[in-house]
Amino acid sequence: MPSRSLSVLVIDENTVRAAIIEAGLREAGHEQVTVVHDVNGIAQRIAEIQPDVIVIDLENPNRDMLEAMFNLSRAVRRPIAMFVDQSDQSAIEAAVDAGVSAYVVDGLRQERVKPIVDMAISRFNAYSRLARELEEAKSALEGRKLVDRAKGILMRSKGISEEEAYTLLRRTAMNQNRKISEIAQSLILASGLLDE
Repeated sequence: MPSRSLSVLVIDENTVRAAIIEAGLREAGHEQVTVVHDVNGIAQRIAEIQPDVIVIDLENPNRDMLEAMFNLSRAVRRPIAMFVDQSDQSAIEAAVDAGVSAYVVDGLRQERVKPIVDMAISRFNAYSRLARELEEAKSALEGRKLVDRAKGILMRSKGISEEEAYTLLRRTAMNQNRKISEIAQSLILASGLLDE
């Protein structure tokens, strides 16, 4: 992602600290920076602004505030860099679980903003790629299970070999311009109806 095209949302109740972050972002070439000082209704604001990256700065976060920000992080699916003044191990683990891409304790300085935002984007992209690959692998495995079950049904009902059953599934899928796993699922559903 070219840095100039990024829109960045800064969430910070402290105007002085927000100004430091905004200055660091603008110095790094980010021109589309929106600063929000009130966290009430922040999910709605994020939906309106549609930022590419979110920077959250919490001076002295309490448990409730951290939990609210972590829930927000899970919901928005955007790179999030979070600055906090103090933290403990459980808060750090909760941040990681929530998908916060960069969690920085006691490190808010203007010159650090750009590398931290860059790191948050890189981590988010890497995590998103892994999550997508995992989902594809799960889907492929699920599809394979369906095909195996459908082959078993065909082998029993038609008295054919596993290879012949697979060929029949594949040919049907090609003829109907559908995925073989879709054909397998349809066969399994139909077989379940016939068995009832």
